Amino acid sequence: MAELLELRGSIDNIDAALVHLLAERFKCTQKVGRLKAEHQLPPADPSREKVQIERLRALAADARLDPDFAEKFLNFIITEVIRHHEALRQ
Repeated sequence: MAELLELRGSIDNIDAALVHLLAERFKCTQKVGRLKAEHQLPPADPSREKVQIERLRALAADARLDPDFAEKFLNFIITEVIRHHEALRQ
């Protein structure tokens, strides 16, 4: 039981770190969105997204994480970022 509680404590710490990392990432992407709006660039950048997905898949494979899961996770984030960029554009 002690091991279970210890593992759950580690999971809770990791979840907190993920939330903080995502918050920091979105602070950066909000700045990118403002720059894109200011320079009249499109909210989405499919070529960059493709490179990022390939990069993340490789990182996932190296980390022994399912690359398909990593891609789905990144696509979820990209979709949200594009939504923010579209809102900033208006």
